[in-house]
Amino acid sequence: MKRLLFFALASVLFMSPSLYCGAATYKKMTIRAATANPEGSLHATAINKFKEIVERESGGVIKVQTFYGGSMGDEQANVKQLRDGEIQLAVLAGGNLTPFAPRAGAFILPYIFPHEEDAKKLFMNTEYMQKSADEIAKQSRTRPLSWLLGGYRHLTNSKRPITKMEDLQGLKIRVPVVELQIESFHSWGVNPHPLAWSETFNALQQGVADGQETPYSVIRDQKFWEVQKYITPLHYQLFIAPMLVSETWYQRLDPDTKALVDKAAMDTAAYEWKWMEEEDARALNQCLEKGMIVTELTDEPKWVEAARGIWPKFYDKVGGKPAVDEILAIIAK
Repeated sequence: MKRLLFFALASVLFMSPSLYCGAATYKKMTIRAATANPEGSLHATAINKFKEIVERESGGVIKVQTFYGGSMGDEQANVKQLRDGEIQLAVLAGGNLTPFAPRAGAFILPYIFPHEEDAKKLFMNTEYMQKSADEIAKQSRTRPLSWLLGGYRHLTNSKRPITKMEDLQGLKIRVPVVELQIESFHSWGVNPHPLAWSETFNALQQGVADGQETPYSVIRDQKFWEVQKYITPLHYQLFIAPMLVSETWYQRLDPDTKALVDKAAMDTAAYEWKWMEEEDARALNQCLEKGMIVTELTDEPKWVEAARGIWPKFYDKVGGKPAVDEILAIIAK
């Protein structure tokens, strides 16, 4: 009987290290987390999951205060706030990190991820992503703890169906104030209109811009069917969103809290990837139900060739050609 009791106790201790190692202890704190996007978006969904994990695992000692819908400013403003310590966490489109961390531009080179699984393969490569995070932190004073996926950025417009590159000519397309995206459209023979995200809907509504490019879920969340008619699936850039933290704040965390924050960010990404697979398809159907029309490209190889032709212009900014080749090698494995 004693032997049975001994092995039973040993089993419990093995399964519950905290019982014999001492449970993790956390200091009372509030993490201020922001996104320029609304409740229901992948950004807010991810922050909500992060909040759930952190508050549950810390027993409520650590709270996460959320700011949605641009209440703390646009995405690039959020990066500045992380750098200045006004907030501790933000979720934003990867392109809006690149003005502060050019190294992150390697992830948004046009057609760098021909398939969504390519991005997952890269982002699950722990050694590579740790090195990348260190480089981004050095450049921007913000650190990506995980990367979220939001489907490909697709083209919408209010004027006409687009099935070939010639159909794009003459349209005023809104893009973020991100050089890589601007140059991608230049490679297709048009001059895009760089605008902050907060100005996009009004620009489309007032005719300042004819179109824009975002994933199906964003088209749905922003109710772009009110100002746009046509959708053209365009696979030039996978929408990726870093879960960013303030590097100064992060490096001052005690080991237990840092480990919890790391785990929460990674668990959030795993949750969001699965959630997004279902949400992307659901969002497209909702856009179609609202009267939007999808037209496919008949000459996509032409778009691919033109956009990939700008890569050499950005090699120096994203870490050199070897840095891009390293990504391609990981994807190819």
